[in-house]
Amino acid sequence: MLSIRNFQKSYHNRLVLAIPQADFSPGIHWLKGRNGSGKTTFFRSVAGLLPFEGTLVLDNKYDIRQQPVEYRLRVNYGEAEPLYPQFLSAWELIRWVAATKQSPNQQVDELIDLFGIRDFMKTPVGTYSSGMLKKTSLVLAFLGKPHLILLDEPLITLDHATTRVVIERIRQQRQQGVSFLLSTHQDVDPTELPVDSTWIIQNQTLELLPQPA
Repeated sequence: MLSIRNFQKSYHNRLVLAIPQADFSPGIHWLKGRNGSGKTTFFRSVAGLLPFEGTLVLDNKYDIRQQPVEYRLRVNYGEAEPLYPQFLSAWELIRWVAATKQSPNQQVDELIDLFGIRDFMKTPVGTYSSGMLKKTSLVLAFLGKPHLILLDEPLITLDHATTRVVIERIRQQRQQGVSFLLSTHQDVDPTELPVDSTWIIQNQTLELLPQPA
């Protein structure tokens, strides 16, 4: 599903991540790592938001450098702590992302109602609580017809009911062939959200953890 080769990311000549090779099969994959280990940098790089050295190929077909538009059309990203221009509304953000991701109209309304943002979506995001911002970011993350969705701390700042909605949406999308890379410090019940592999970012690289017996 996602192949990584010779990946390197540095800031001001300081190496942050070096991943010689990693292969994610179709499924749900959990990325662990302490704060500051490079998880968000990795997510943003895979999403095409940060420059890096190396190669990313989706579905053995879409190279982020050779087919950048096709790649980004199929990879969505939900940030851990989203920051949007405070004068924009969730509705304006959704309309822009929906157009970019070629989302069907019915999908937009479905996600707005699923995550319960209709009552506030036309007010400026500068007035939103952290939970309202998180719900907005989740709507954006599920728009379009992605092959891979990256969710960085998708459950933080959410109430219990919305947490259940997120887990169920991930399950439904997985059944429809969408793969996920998740990063969360919160434990997830494997009976509710089966994880195909667990990885850890540490010592400036990405390592696959052994599956429990």
